[in-house]
Amino acid sequence: MFPAVKDGDLLIAYRLQGSYIKNDLVVYTVNGERKIGRIAGRETDVIMMDDSGTFTVNGTEQSGEILYPTYAKEGLTYPYEIPEQSVFILCDYRTEGTDSRNFGAVPMSAVEGKVITLLRRRGL
Repeated sequence: MFPAVKDGDLLIAYRLQGSYIKNDLVVYTVNGERKIGRIAGRETDVIMMDDSGTFTVNGTEQSGEILYPTYAKEGLTYPYEIPEQSVFILCDYRTEGTDSRNFGAVPMSAVEGKVITLLRRRGL
């Protein structure tokens, strides 16, 4: 999740979150591994990525504060419709990270909580 989260940071997540919105930073588990990512799309949204690094949700280009282009990876076919009760999660360091582009949408049951606090612990 570089640059938002760096090695040594301590995250506090709220587990009782009822629903999640786009751009929420969440903790989730996939293939038995706990990960951190940003919700890029919710159920029934249509995700599109192209060779230029452009990322769209429901036909609207998404860029925000992300400095890195969003390229598609092997395994998913675009346009990709997010299944019900699932979210599409991307990491901020999109050229190097492992996220929904690798393993598809994440079921809501795998989302453990929303990150509400980040504490920088380096140098202590």
